[in-house]
Amino acid sequence: MRDDDDSKLTRTKRKWADEGKFLTGHITRPETDRLPPGQHLVKNWPVLDLGQQPVIRPENWRLDVKGGAENPTSFGWTDFLALPQSQKLSDIHCVTTWSRYDNRWEGVSTRDLLDLVMPRPEADFVLLTSYDGYTTNLPLADFAAEDAILATHWEGQPLSVEHGGPMRLVVPHLYFWKSAKWLTRVDFLPGDQAGFWERNGYHMRGDPWREERYSDD
Repeated sequence: MRDDDDSKLTRTKRKWADEGKFLTGHITRPETDRLPPGQHLVKNWPVLDLGQQPVIRPENWRLDVKGGAENPTSFGWTDFLALPQSQKLSDIHCVTTWSRYDNRWEGVSTRDLLDLVMPRPEADFVLLTSYDGYTTNLPLADFAAEDAILATHWEGQPLSVEHGGPMRLVVPHLYFWKSAKWLTRVDFLPGDQAGFWERNGYHMRGDPWREERYSDD
């Protein structure tokens, strides 16, 4: 590795570490504050989508990481599974008011992906696109959260189609509509760009502890 590449990678890793303040509730908050306001606990995992659940065969699956990246990359399924694998434990919170504690995920940390593709300095936001046409937006700092993961497994089993398999994003500290199912494209952008629900009245960020559910919240 060249010296300039090494210094760039070091700076990037330091940036992700600095942004480690974006963590899920039970890591950074006392137990009494673990459940965001307006939420109730469930033991099951409710299914919500746009009315279709695309079935993607592994040999046809692709993840394109494009836009403002130094190393734009397209991954096939075998390529993706060859990336460093991580395990995460997190709570999830849906804007429809349910929360589920202690979900065990396996997959690729978003920070490992970011270290590979290297977003350009002007890239402050992420636009996510799914196989069903769904889109949603995130600040890059939220996408780079310590416990954010491109998940292929939940509770030790491959993600089911209904929950976004074969791979979905999980960003636990935001409402779960930001954690796009069936993810197929990640674009780094210099400015924020509303996704599907954001264009239809939902909040641009979606912090559960601030109850950022709708655009006027």
